[in-house]
Amino acid sequence: ILKLWELSTGCRIKNFTGWHLHSRVVFSPDGRLALSSSGNTVRVWQVSTGRNISTFTGHTHSVNSIAVSPDSRFALSSETWDNTFKLWEISSGREIETFRGHFGPIYSIVFSPDGRLALSGSQDQTMRLWEISTGRNIRTFSGHSHFVQSVAFSPDGHFALSGSWDNTMKLWEVSSGREIRTFEGHSGTVNSVVFSPDSLFVLSGSSDESMKLWKISTAHEIRTYKGNADSVNFVAFSPNGRFALSESKDSTARIWDVGSGSE
Repeated sequence: ILKLWELSTGCRIKNFTGWHLHSRVVFSPDGRLALSSSGNTVRVWQVSTGRNISTFTGHTHSVNSIAVSPDSRFALSSETWDNTFKLWEISSGREIETFRGHFGPIYSIVFSPDGRLALSGSQDQTMRLWEISTGRNIRTFSGHSHFVQSVAFSPDGHFALSGSWDNTMKLWEVSSGREIRTFEGHSGTVNSVVFSPDSLFVLSGSSDESMKLWKISTAHEIRTYKGNADSVNFVAFSPNGRFALSESKDSTARIWDVGSGSE
């Protein structure tokens, strides 16, 4: 069962039933849809009714990452085995394009803020930049010494973050592929990375059971948020940047006050 929760109260609002073993769930930017993966398929749900409106079938192994375009019309999905990811039309479930170029499974994918580009992170220790309209690999970012687990665009699309099994994050200039700085401080895989809405800070979640806040301009660690009892697999900022969400392998999701560090 997939559940919808109210953040302010922690109350459950709705169950989305008819499926099981969800491994990834994302909202569309317009908030009207939720996409979830189970095994080698992705389903699209109407949030207001809980109705399954389309299903993506075409992967041959388990889907491990999903992203939705800024206009909520398209989705990307990658699987655990074949080193590719796919572009889908959400309304119809039609497969549009398969992106090939990585030499290992893809762990993370994300659209650029304008929807024209995508970033992908892979077991081949690289992050790659792709042109959505052509499926072309424009640029490869190399510098990590282990798998790239998580990737993110800055809100203006000029910079990118990568989190790795080497326990570090790296900040990159998208236009040139230049590595700007490295963030060090985690003692485990960096599973999730995200820019703050004002692009001044970064959040990271790690298998060391912590979430950390960093200043982008210096790569200085500002605060560590501890409370999860297992690996932190996903982190996010609220739209106003005041709150953060951490989702953990301990089967909980926690909301934090970014400024005070309190839960």
